[in-house]
Amino acid sequence: MNPNAFPESRAGAVRELWPLDPAVTFLNHGSFGACPRAVLEAQQRYRDQLEREPVRFFLRELEPLLDAARGELASFVGADPDDLAFVPNATVGVNTVLRSLSLGPDDELCVTDHGYNACRNAIEAVAARAGARVVVAPVPFPIEAPERVVEAVLARVGPRTRLVLVDHVTSPTGLVFPVAALCAELAGRGVDVLVDGAHAPGMLPLDLRALGAAYYTGNCHKWICAPKGAAFLHVRRDRQGSVRPLCISHGANSPRADRSRFLLEFDWTGTWDPSAALCVADAIRAMGALLPGGWPALRAHNRATALAARDLLCGALGCPPPSPDAMIGALATVPLPDAPSSPLRLDPLQDALLERWGIEVPVFAWPASPRRFLRISAQIYNDRPQYERLAAALSALL
Repeated sequence: MNPNAFPESRAGAVRELWPLDPAVTFLNHGSFGACPRAVLEAQQRYRDQLEREPVRFFLRELEPLLDAARGELASFVGADPDDLAFVPNATVGVNTVLRSLSLGPDDELCVTDHGYNACRNAIEAVAARAGARVVVAPVPFPIEAPERVVEAVLARVGPRTRLVLVDHVTSPTGLVFPVAALCAELAGRGVDVLVDGAHAPGMLPLDLRALGAAYYTGNCHKWICAPKGAAFLHVRRDRQGSVRPLCISHGANSPRADRSRFLLEFDWTGTWDPSAALCVADAIRAMGALLPGGWPALRAHNRATALAARDLLCGALGCPPPSPDAMIGALATVPLPDAPSSPLRLDPLQDALLERWGIEVPVFAWPASPRRFLRISAQIYNDRPQYERLAAALSALL
């Protein structure tokens, strides 16, 4: 099979739009994102507005500003604005839903072994408190087709299953899971789905109305490139009555009838810095203006880069691609040829890549496999020479 081709590079023209360290080859956009200068400047303007007159800002200006930002985000992800709440990150979104569930000892919660560790910890804690059981669906990796994901999950769902927590894009393995097919299958079995879409907004086209998941949470600081602290929780209208924010505040007994209880509670959980959420719309516009084709062109560019970079690395490492192209967005994970993994917070190979080669890329052990893995990201500021540098570094260090 012919390898995928790198798209025409835009990195030289756009890299200066980010305040990234020019001495570092940054191939890890997926971990925490990276925010363009223009969006950071917009965030500072909101902070300046707040500090000029804090009472006016919080009591008179904040609500319409949140509504405006929520409206643009809703259009971007295919949702009704009244079904979206801002949260600091997707992990908070997952915790919010899990801690709102009323569970008993006979209930089961289902996850896959590709899930994000923080969210796995959250579901285990919630289940332990209620005496419920967490059931793990093992999904193979390498994987041959997205249908294997659906088969793996459905094999672990039974009459006691209350909820399935599934990633839209997996963090450790960089796979795009077929969440639409899963939601459709599970709806027929009366099982709610909580989609951890931490990586999906900005990487994949979203239509949350059509998806129909009971709950969906996603980060805006990753592929939308908003500042850290910007994420959303989408709750289907028929589930909003039971979902409460982690922090109960004034909205719980507000007499207002002009807004839903859902928005009244989530929009105010105490004094906070809302600037990251407010400039989500600025980030959507800024990133959408980088290519003539807007967001569809940007997503296609990043995906093509990820596929070509994965093929380049697999060629250098002497291994076949571990998943079909259809399961790749703007992340790609490849197995490393050596088996040992490190118990340290940062793998020694990851440290060596940064210290000796100036390359920032994650190397990690995945509990479902004895091997180590390396995960690359592809954002518009990345280009072929950066991945070729990584391939050369791996050849030297391994």
